Amino acid sequence: MKKYGSFLFRFFLPFLAILLSVLVYYQIPDNGKQKATDHPYYLYFIYLIGAVVLVEILLGFFFNKVRERVYEKAPLITGALVFMAFLNFVTTKTLWLPILYFPSLDRIVGLLVEQRVFLVENILSSFRLLIVGFLYGAIVGFLTGLALGYYKIVGYWLNPVTKIVGPIPTTAWIPLALSIFPSTYGANVFLIAFAVWFPVTLMTSSGIQSISNVNFEVARTLGASTRYQILHIAIPAAMPSIFLGVFYGTVSSFATLMAVEMNGNSSGIGWYICWQKSVMMYDGVYAGLILIALICSLTLTILFRVRDRVLVWQKGVIKW
Repeated sequence: MKKYGSFLFRFFLPFLAILLSVLVYYQIPDNGKQKATDHPYYLYFIYLIGAVVLVEILLGFFFNKVRERVYEKAPLITGALVFMAFLNFVTTKTLWLPILYFPSLDRIVGLLVEQRVFLVENILSSFRLLIVGFLYGAIVGFLTGLALGYYKIVGYWLNPVTKIVGPIPTTAWIPLALSIFPSTYGANVFLIAFAVWFPVTLMTSSGIQSISNVNFEVARTLGASTRYQILHIAIPAAMPSIFLGVFYGTVSSFATLMAVEMNGNSSGIGWYICWQKSVMMYDGVYAGLILIALICSLTLTILFRVRDRVLVWQKGVIKW
């Protein structure tokens, strides 16, 4: 019975954190310095979290996987809610931090709601740029890594170039790219592609070079062509390393996206963050950072799901 009570208590931890948040919001007086919002957006947000958790708990009565997920995530959700309650206390109830640089959670969540259309337009603009640059970088990086790893003569000539050019930070190429390419868009695509190209090239070539020569020798003895060896031995065996390069490239592409969009762009989430900073609207800066974090996390989650499908034998080695 005691064990059952602790089991239920864990499920309702998030609701206790929501109650704490509401008490902090209404029972402790504000500092009077934060700009007021039309609605208690922060409370609306935590109510939404509570509603989602409640729905999952109800579904857990019928689905074991949902119940296990809620049971596992309940302390984490509670910790996040308590942390937000603490942030709300620090920013709206005290004067411990500069008001200009640390806006209230009401202002940040309210901006996400009130400017949602404009923010979606900027996110779509960023995605178009990111996808084009990422695809160019991933394709060229894969082909380069394949050539470096499989053909010794290509590795002999290109390895030194890759080792010299690849580690140079992508942002260091911005002045040169803007000078060479006729448009800012072309320069930005090149910079994002370069950020993806190096990790994909490095991990692809490394994965192929780590394959035992015995596999290729046996294949050649049995009459396998070069094309067969590449498609059926080199690429499948190097796939874990290739995915690792794609993950590294994804993170680098987001970092580069932020840098290039702050360089003469007129749209995009990076441009939005820079613009909000220039007009001293730090609620917009934090809102933009939150969106970038969510998009990057969602992208990596999708990539891990794809990897788990392709490399089902390696499922569970790396989790996201």
